[in-house]
Amino acid sequence: MFPVKTALWLYLFLFLAFFDLHAQYPILTPFALSLGAGPAFIGWMMGMYSLTHLPGNLLAGVLVDRNGSRRYIVFSLITAGLILLLQAHAQLPWHLLILRAASGFALAFLSPACMTLLASLSSDAAVQGKYMSGHGIVHTLASVVSPAAGAFIVAEAGFSVTFRSLGYLLIFTGVMAYFSVPKHSKVAAASITPMPLSPKENSISNNPITTSVPVSRRYYLLPFFVSCSQGVLFFELPLTQTGSRSMVSTGILLSLLSLGALLTLSMFFLNRLTPAGRIAAALLGMALCFFVLASFHSVPTAAILFLLGAAKGVLFPAMASLFISLGGPSRMGRTFSLQSIAMSLGAFAGPVAAGQLRTVVSPYFIAFLLLMTALLLLPPRNAGKQSALQPDWNGRPA
Repeated sequence: MFPVKTALWLYLFLFLAFFDLHAQYPILTPFALSLGAGPAFIGWMMGMYSLTHLPGNLLAGVLVDRNGSRRYIVFSLITAGLILLLQAHAQLPWHLLILRAASGFALAFLSPACMTLLASLSSDAAVQGKYMSGHGIVHTLASVVSPAAGAFIVAEAGFSVTFRSLGYLLIFTGVMAYFSVPKHSKVAAASITPMPLSPKENSISNNPITTSVPVSRRYYLLPFFVSCSQGVLFFELPLTQTGSRSMVSTGILLSLLSLGALLTLSMFFLNRLTPAGRIAAALLGMALCFFVLASFHSVPTAAILFLLGAAKGVLFPAMASLFISLGGPSRMGRTFSLQSIAMSLGAFAGPVAAGQLRTVVSPYFIAFLLLMTALLLLPPRNAGKQSALQPDWNGRPA
């Protein structure tokens, strides 16, 4: 029961942390506008948060494998909470830019540490996949209610009270993590021991196509382009909402996005399908949703965002299984660190590009092109050739 208990504690901390983070999405752009920032500056402000993820991700990959996850989970949560308390007193756009950059570095340790600890709770691929699916469901549940909640709190109490409340919530979560997350897990240590492979699995693991560094780097383009498209959405959606209740409507739309993801995450039978089909179908679905947002303004935005979220719910568990298979048990921290780096780069490039090109082309069309590029970069499923995305790339799909 020890791994299950640890996983439940982690899910609680992740829920509170994700609730806190997603609650800021619909209010950061209006807050920056209230400080006098323009669209281009807002793009840089949102991108800077992701850019400062990079040094943190690089450090986290090595440090988490060496020292365990607990201290870095606690550090990320408490430091990010203190930064939010300072953010409540920001007076100039540059204040917000600096604080967002500092928050990006602090939170860079959280995702690699949590996902490494979750993956190390078992050495069985199927169980690891279940833990990752639980991570996705918790993330989605938090993001369903938090955008609307953050927008309503701002509408009733103002920006300062909202940021202080979110900051205290993160600090409280960090203190809980200090007393609840174990320093070392015997199960995690055991998972580092190589497991005996069947002849079929052994031939796959020794395949240079699935173990060489170039293939791994190619796969890291997938989270980069996906994160780019998400950054474009989080930048553009608040700017397209008008009226006195624009923040509330943005929060509700983002909650609908998460509801769509929750729907497909709850369809556990999808995990029986090969990751190749799930990844390709999800990328195509997300790309078409962005194309509709850019070209057909008469289609209700709420319906498109719900479908976009449903595609995300299919994509992210498949990506998690992919990266578990790419890294060995003793390198999971580095693997998830590289994944986080790719997503940080994408989350930086997306809003910056959207802010600079918004007057030339619809940012949603940029996201469409990015996702179609990711789809085209997937390895071909040639007959007779073993590919890491073919049905046998992971003999035990999560």
